[in-house]
Amino acid sequence: MISTQLKELLLQSFQHEKGGVLVYRTALECVLDNELREEWTGYLEQTLNHVKVLESTLAAIGLDPGEMTPGCKIVEHTGSALVVAMKMALAGGDPAAAELVACDCVVLAETKDHANWSLIGECARGLTDADEEVKAALMAAYDAVEDEEDEHLYHSKGWGRELWIKSLGMNAMLPPPEEEQDVKNATAAAQAEKSAKRAHAQH
Repeated sequence: MISTQLKELLLQSFQHEKGGVLVYRTALECVLDNELREEWTGYLEQTLNHVKVLESTLAAIGLDPGEMTPGCKIVEHTGSALVVAMKMALAGGDPAAAELVACDCVVLAETKDHANWSLIGECARGLTDADEEVKAALMAAYDAVEDEEDEHLYHSKGWGRELWIKSLGMNAMLPPPEEEQDVKNATAAAQAEKSAKRAHAQH
């Protein structure tokens, strides 16, 4: 038996991943830096796979991936708003500003995405009222995706920070240290940000 709230988490997470595909496709229209373009192109491909992973997981545990709860509609609206924001930035005629907006939108989307997958992992490890098949399906999905979600969030935050630094007329570290150090967890991300601050201070 799957609880109403677990069902809601999974359906919203699926909707958010589908929105993430649109976010990355639009962000790639805004990007100027070639290395960032390559990075986000890879993230788009991974996000497309995350959609498939969640869709098959939902079906395997007896949920309808096409069900749109009120919460799912809100998630869809939020994703659409990020796409609209980037389109507005593109229409503004300042390519560098549009790239910054795209970074901000990607970080916003990935922050929620990361939170969703963290919760899915918590459910897979800790739910006592879900049957073992459901927990196993959730853990398999989590294991397949979590490392990539960590990279998406922490690397995109680094790109956003350094591109903003560049826009402010200061010496930026591009690609950011998160990229150079292949950061994939919060501790390493904090260390990378500290190293960036030290480098900025030396200039």
